[in-house]
Amino acid sequence: MILIDRFLSDEQDPKAVEKVLGKLNDMLSANEELIYMAVQKRPAVNLLPTCIAVSNKRIFYCEPGNFGITMNFKDISWKTIKEISFKEEIFGSKFICVPTHGENIITEYIPKVQARKLYQAAHEQLEEFKEQQRQIELEERRSSTSPVTVNTIPEPKVVEEPAAFIPPAPLAPPAPVEEPEDETTIKLRKLKTLYDKQLITLEEYEAKKADVLDNF
Repeated sequence: MILIDRFLSDEQDPKAVEKVLGKLNDMLSANEELIYMAVQKRPAVNLLPTCIAVSNKRIFYCEPGNFGITMNFKDISWKTIKEISFKEEIFGSKFICVPTHGENIITEYIPKVQARKLYQAAHEQLEEFKEQQRQIELEERRSSTSPVTVNTIPEPKVVEEPAAFIPPAPLAPPAPVEEPEDETTIKLRKLKTLYDKQLITLEEYEAKKADVLDNF
C-alpha cells in the first residue's frame, strides 16, 4: 500500500493525491514504484485538480472527468520520451514532455516548487533509462563484433617434382692465338702499302725490298 504522506511534502492537495493514489496503486506493474506527484493549482476552483505522477517506468497523467466523479489516466513510458522540461510563469509553471513521436504534452499551473521536483525526478529516471539502453546497445555491439572461430580444412600440400637434368653446354674451343709478325715482314708490308698507294715507284719498291731481304 502506498503511503500518502510522502506525496504531501510540497503542499499538494490531499484530496486529489488520495483519490489518485488509490487508483494508481492498482495500475502499477511488478517492480514499479511511484517517486513523485505534482498537483495542478489553477486560479479558479477545481473540483479535482489534474495530477502528474512519476514512477521508475513511466509518467502518469491523471485528469478528472464528469465533474470529478471519474478519473482519466494516460501514461507514457520512458522509452517513448525524448526529453522533458519545465518553464516558470506568473501562475505556477508549465511541465513539458516531448515524446519521440507526436505532439508535446504540456501541463500548466503546476506550483513552482512541485514543478522543480517533478522535473528533477522525471529527468533522473529518463537519464537512467537512456543509460541502461546505451549499455544494452554496447553489449550487443560487442557480441556482434566478437571473433568467431571457424574450423577450416587445411589445403593439401603441393609436392614439387624435381626439375629435369639439363647437361651443361660444351665449352667453346679457345680462339687461336696469332703469333706476332717479325720485323722483316712488317717492313715488307709497309713497302707494299706505299707502292699500292703509288707513293713510291716500282724501281724504288724493288730496290728497298732487296735491301730488306738482304738484311734478313
